[in-house]
Amino acid sequence: MGLGLAMAEETLVDPRTGRIMNPSLSEYHVPVHADVPPIDVSFLDDPDPIAPLGILGAGEVGITGVGAAVANAVHHATGKRVRDLPITLDKLL
Repeated sequence: MGLGLAMAEETLVDPRTGRIMNPSLSEYHVPVHADVPPIDVSFLDDPDPIAPLGILGAGEVGITGVGAAVANAVHHATGKRVRDLPITLDKLL
């Protein structure tokens, strides 16, 4: 989800009408397995005594920094700071 936010996902709005021009997923590039490098997943052996089954959720909280991390990686690799997501080739040129 975070990589999609940083590299591909964009809501296009018609400035004349204010309507969303890509309102469905049919024209939306969502990263799939082949687009994402291998990710190392770690499990903690410390169960949460309050949560059902003792499971600690990581979920969407972990994606909040992915856009900034990708933008920083692009900046370090290219020297160009992109402050508007998604990061696309035209923004780097």
